[in-house]
Amino acid sequence: MLFGHNTNVTVDGTIFHVQSEDRGIATAVLDTTVHCRGRVLHRRTTKYLDLLPLDADREQALKIRLDDQHRTVLEELRSGVLVVAAPPMPPARPASTAASHTAAEASAKQSAGLSATASTPATVPVKVIAVEMLNPRTWLAGKHATLYLVARYKDGGAPAGGARITARVAGTTESSEVGTVAGVDGHAHLEFDMPRLAQEDAALVIDAVSGDAHGQLRFQLRAKPKSPAG
Repeated sequence: MLFGHNTNVTVDGTIFHVQSEDRGIATAVLDTTVHCRGRVLHRRTTKYLDLLPLDADREQALKIRLDDQHRTVLEELRSGVLVVAAPPMPPARPASTAASHTAAEASAKQSAGLSATASTPATVPVKVIAVEMLNPRTWLAGKHATLYLVARYKDGGAPAGGARITARVAGTTESSEVGTVAGVDGHAHLEFDMPRLAQEDAALVIDAVSGDAHGQLRFQLRAKPKSPAG
């Protein structure tokens, strides 16, 4: 079973994002990273080979171990025991030199099979928002989805603070959409129950919109095959 935590912590006015994940029994690693403005500033890993093979009791021990590691990093950041230097804020873009991007550029493939796309016609200059899922390995637990996202302007990498972030599942038996507003650091958190998938091309679709800027992330989904009768 995979576990994970995502927490924002403010230190001296700077927001750091702390993410902890169980990397799975293939590596038996608990991984905690500290992010700020798109960069990984600190990583802490521990092995849990002593808990393999997992059973119900050892899974509970593993969860406690990950909770403790995540909480320790948060406390060290807040207390100053762990000191990380935040990267400088990207410089503001002058209006006269703001870059233009076409929809074709915006549809370039990102990692993990996710793609950011802009729906504005290619003949119209657009600003592109790059959307990243911070917990791609642990976003779905049973039928409950928990999305930790960060939105940044593709040109310069500045956080898309205040952008409207929405998520929906295309190709389902029912329509559903949830939304929120990204914080000043571009981070957003969404939770919802997964609807039943009805089409082979079902996908998790995440949109980010801020003024004339737009970005989209698509995550192809696969419905579980039905058990054969008799």
